Amino acid sequence: MLIEIFSDVVCPWCYIGKRRLDMVMNSAAGEGVELAWRPYQLYPDLPAGGILREDLLRARHPGGDIDELKHKIPGRIRAEAEDVGLSFDFGAMEVMANTRPAHRLLSFIGTLSSELQHQLAEVLFRYNFCEGRNVGDLEVLVSAASELNLEAVSLESEAVRDYLCSDQGVDELVSDLDRAVDLGVSGVPCFLLGGSFQLPGAQTPEVIGQFVQRAKERLG
Repeated sequence: MLIEIFSDVVCPWCYIGKRRLDMVMNSAAGEGVELAWRPYQLYPDLPAGGILREDLLRARHPGGDIDELKHKIPGRIRAEAEDVGLSFDFGAMEVMANTRPAHRLLSFIGTLSSELQHQLAEVLFRYNFCEGRNVGDLEVLVSAASELNLEAVSLESEAVRDYLCSDQGVDELVSDLDRAVDLGVSGVPCFLLGGSFQLPGAQTPEVIGQFVQRAKERLG
């Protein structure tokens, strides 16, 4: 059974949801399940180069203490992240990236290996939320890809750079983003199981596991 994960790499709940899904994949419920990451943009109207995160915070919180807001991690997000072994560093995040290039890279790697695509998602989340790296930057994306075992799919980092510098995958990305809308995805993470059953939100591993098992039974 295929689980499609609609997500954005600048969504903290998507990173938490990814870690929870990993727990399910390492259990009996994960047997016979394949994963595929699908694009969704929380901030589709950002300029191509992204914007300074403090400018976004100023727009969303007029008159607020920007230094305090830059470092503030909502209590629930902090607790849920720590519960899955994550330590977010919002203060290190200087740029709110336009994630279209990151989604193109995820889709490109996904055409070669679903396992490497899943690993890449982890790297991109870590870069953004734990290391404050700009996941909309070309060289940062090439660096993320270089952390994968590209030799396993006969790929080199320069080929990744060439791909991202081209127009390859742009039309496909637009179609994939439109598909999310057509499916009624209005927030992320959202899991689509077997093309038929949606599970929205960063659910607990128990809920995800139960939902996966029921979907398997219903799909036969």
